[in-house]
Amino acid sequence: MTELYGAIKLVRGYVAALVGIVIVTGGLALFHVHTNSTTVALALLLVVLVVATLFGSRPALLASFLGVWSFNFFFLPPFYTLTIAAPQNWVAFASFLITAIIAGGLSSYARRRAVESEARRQEIERLYRELQSAFEKASQTEALRQSEQLKSALLDAVTHDLRTPLTSIKASVTTLIEDANGGRADENVIALDEEGRNEFLEIINEETDRLNEFIGGIVDMARIEAGKLSTRNTLADVEGLISEAMERARTRLARHKVILDIGPSLPEVRVDAASMAEVIYTLLDNAGKYSPPGSEIRVRAGWAENGMLEVSVEDQGKGIPAGLRERVFEKFYRASENDIHSTASGLGLGLAIARGIVESQGGRIRVEDAESPFVTRVTFQLPAGDNEQVGSER
Repeated sequence: MTELYGAIKLVRGYVAALVGIVIVTGGLALFHVHTNSTTVALALLLVVLVVATLFGSRPALLASFLGVWSFNFFFLPPFYTLTIAAPQNWVAFASFLITAIIAGGLSSYARRRAVESEARRQEIERLYRELQSAFEKASQTEALRQSEQLKSALLDAVTHDLRTPLTSIKASVTTLIEDANGGRADENVIALDEEGRNEFLEIINEETDRLNEFIGGIVDMARIEAGKLSTRNTLADVEGLISEAMERARTRLARHKVILDIGPSLPEVRVDAASMAEVIYTLLDNAGKYSPPGSEIRVRAGWAENGMLEVSVEDQGKGIPAGLRERVFEKFYRASENDIHSTASGLGLGLAIARGIVESQGGRIRVEDAESPFVTRVTFQLPAGDNEQVGSER
């Protein structure tokens, strides 16, 4: 069947070559007084290229020889003979012949390459489908092996994020010890002044807090995954929760202008205050981390249209593409440097933990576009009022 189709296509190519040359020759012959050999040669060459592209090298070769014969017989003096009088016409004839054959061959070659490329693409798709099928049918042993690889990769990531602050702490402590014990006796060591010692102590303090938050995040994520996130729901003031979170994030927010927009007469909500303050802190920390220094961050609290209490944090960073706005809530997901404005490290657990906490309190959280001049807004909503059933202790 394939051979028959190939033969039919080859015959169609020969017919197309003959018809194409006849049509172009006939059309140009009617106006040969107003045309020159260059125009004729380009028109006939176009037929060769079209035939080569659509039908391959053999029909293109036929079109080339028919075009050469037509060019000689109808358009090079003496007309209607197969002889050529002027030497310059021999040059034109030879140039057209060579160009027609080479161009036809190149066009046919490009077409074959395109067909081969499509065949390779289809083969890759076939192999990919087979690979997917093989994964789906993989044995339990293979699944365990992949699980071990995932654990190893996760351990590497955790190790990196633990070693980074530990390295800073170790270097700071070593410098302070050398300064206190032997640094002054060594001419190559510059003695620290009070400001220098305070800077190293500040590094130790910040990196210790970073380690504490990192380990706490891993523990919280494990509790959420196990469904054992315990909450102690009490009546809490929203403005107080925001203030507590801002105080914790003061170092991260130091280089930003924070705007508070707290609606009037907001009720107290029955939530786990510590957990909700952690959610707000996470949003503030991300806003400070992923937006440029000197930019503004706005914190809003008020009523949503659906009657729920709404808290949002807006920033002026690069923004989060629409396609990533759900993925940022996935465990261990971190957008690349090209997607968001930061090279900050971490395991990507902050927003995953925030969603787990908010949903445990009967609320929901999302990322959306903010109104200008802000770019990104992360919003969470909670049921308003003193509802004993909302987010009950787990």
